[in-house]
Amino acid sequence: MRVGAGAAVALTQAGVLAALPPRTLRRVAAARRHLGDSLATLVAASAARFPDRPAIIDDAGTITFAQLHLRSTALACGLADRFDAGPDRSIAVLCRNHRGLIEATTAAGRLGADLLLLNTDFAGPQLADVLARERPGVLILDEEFLPALGFAGADAPPAVVAWHDGAPSLPTLEEFATAPLPARPPRPTRTARLTILTSGTTGRPKGAQRSVGGPSMLGVVASVLHRLGLRTGDPLCVCVPMFHGYGFALAVLAILLGSPLVLRRRFDAQETLALVAEHRIAMLAVVPVMLKRLLDEPGGPDRSSLRVVLSGAAPLEPSLARRTLDAWGDVLANGYGSSEVGIATMATAADLRDDPGSVGRPVLGATVRIYDDAGQPVPVGETGRVFVGSGTVFSGYTGGDGAGRSDDTLDGLVATGDVGHLDARGRLSIDGRADDMIVSGGENVYPQEIEDVLHEHEAISDVAVLGIPDEEFGQRLAAWVVRADGADLDEDDVRAFVRERLARYKVPRDVLFVDELPRTATGKVRRRALPGRDT
Repeated sequence: MRVGAGAAVALTQAGVLAALPPRTLRRVAAARRHLGDSLATLVAASAARFPDRPAIIDDAGTITFAQLHLRSTALACGLADRFDAGPDRSIAVLCRNHRGLIEATTAAGRLGADLLLLNTDFAGPQLADVLARERPGVLILDEEFLPALGFAGADAPPAVVAWHDGAPSLPTLEEFATAPLPARPPRPTRTARLTILTSGTTGRPKGAQRSVGGPSMLGVVASVLHRLGLRTGDPLCVCVPMFHGYGFALAVLAILLGSPLVLRRRFDAQETLALVAEHRIAMLAVVPVMLKRLLDEPGGPDRSSLRVVLSGAAPLEPSLARRTLDAWGDVLANGYGSSEVGIATMATAADLRDDPGSVGRPVLGATVRIYDDAGQPVPVGETGRVFVGSGTVFSGYTGGDGAGRSDDTLDGLVATGDVGHLDARGRLSIDGRADDMIVSGGENVYPQEIEDVLHEHEAISDVAVLGIPDEEFGQRLAAWVVRADGADLDEDDVRAFVRERLARYKVPRDVLFVDELPRTATGKVRRRALPGRDT
C-alpha cells in the first residue's frame, strides 16, 4: 500500500479524518494554509475541533486545546518581539516533561524558527559546548538548569524560565504566554526544522536535524495508529523525556489525535500507575527501565483502560517482554529507531509473543536492510549491519563528532550503528551495537546476547556486558551486575549461568558487582561511567 493511501486509511479509522462542521473545517484549513507543516498547525486544528478537551495534564494542572493554542501564540509573539526569534534566530529548549516544552515547540513552529531540544542530563560543560556550537537566539529552560547555563559564559543566549518554584530574576514563559495577543500574530515564512541531539554515550553529542511534521511523517503515523489501535481522544501518558525523538514524536501524536497528554516532570512508578487509573490512560510510553519499575510495584490501581504499553529508546530484554505479557496481557509493543532515522520498526504484542527479542516489521514507508562488512545483503537469519531508509531520516548532523551528512550510507540507506538480522516474516531483531563487538576465541561476540541471558537470572536485577582492554588478548568480556534485593550471588554463579547456556568463549572473564548501573534519561547505560571500564 502506498504511504499516502495507508495514512489516509489509518487516520480515518482513528477518527482524525472525519466530517467536520463547515465553520470548523474552515478554521482547520486556515491553520494549515497560514502555518504550514508544523506543530502549530496541529495545535490550531485540535483547538478548532476540540476547544474544551484537555490537551495537557501536568504537575501544574490542566489546559485545554483552546488554551494551548492561545498560550503558544502569545508566547510566539513575545519571543519575536523581545528576542527577534524567527527564521534567522532559533529557539533552544531545556525542559523536563511539562506544558512549557510543548508551548515552546508550538511557538517555534508558528514563527518558522528552528528548534533545538537539549538533553536535561547534560552537565554544565556539555551544555556550554552544545550552545557554543548551535548558537540559538533564545533558550527556554527550567529554573533548575540555570546553574548549568552559567558554564556557557559569553556564549549563553538570553534565557526565559519555563518552570520555576521560586521567583526567578529572568523573564518567565508564563509572562509571555498570558500576555494579550496583537492584532496580527506572526505567520511563518518557512518551515521550521527540528534538531534532536544524539545521546553522546560514545562521543560528543551531534545534532540530527529534520523537518517537523508534514508528509514525511505519514508512514510512521499510519503504522503507529494501525498497529496500536489508538483513536482520537485516547489519553496518552508519555513518561519518556520529550527532548528525545521517541518522546517528542508521541507528544506530537497526542496532539494530532486531539488526545489528553498526561505528563510528569519526574518519573515515579507508583504515581504513574495512579495516573493510569485516574485519567483512564489508553497508552503508556516508557523505556525498559521504567517498565521494570512499574512491574515491580505490588498490586496497584485499576489499569483496565490500558491498551498499549510502548517501549523504546533502549533495548527491551526478552525476559522483560515475557514478564510484561504474562503480567499485563497483550498490551506491549516495542519500537526501534534512532535520532538519525526516526522510528524504523515496531513490534506488536503478537510479534513479541512469537519472538520476545524482536523489534518488529518496518513502519509504512520505511526500508530496512541488512548488509555485511563488504556492503553485500546477507541472507535471512544472518547477522549484519542494519541500514534504514524512510521519510523521517535526518537531513544531516549540525555538529559534534562528524558534522554534515552521514557518510555511513549504502544504496540510499543510513546505518543505524546496530547489527541485527531479519527473520522469514520480515521482522528485525537487534543483536547489539556494531562498535561493541569483540573477537573472542576467533569468534565475533556481541555483548547484548550475554546481557539477555543474564537478565533471565532471578538473582540479577540489572546487568551490562561489554569488552574491556586486555594486554594479552586485546579485549575480554566483563559483566557489571546488580544483585536483586536479598540475593546471594557471586562471580562463579554468574559465569556458570552463562556457561550453561552459551558457548564457553561468551562467558565473562570479569564480573563486577555494583549497586546500580549509570543510565541516561532514556535508559541507556552510560558505558564510560562504569567503574573499571578502561582498566
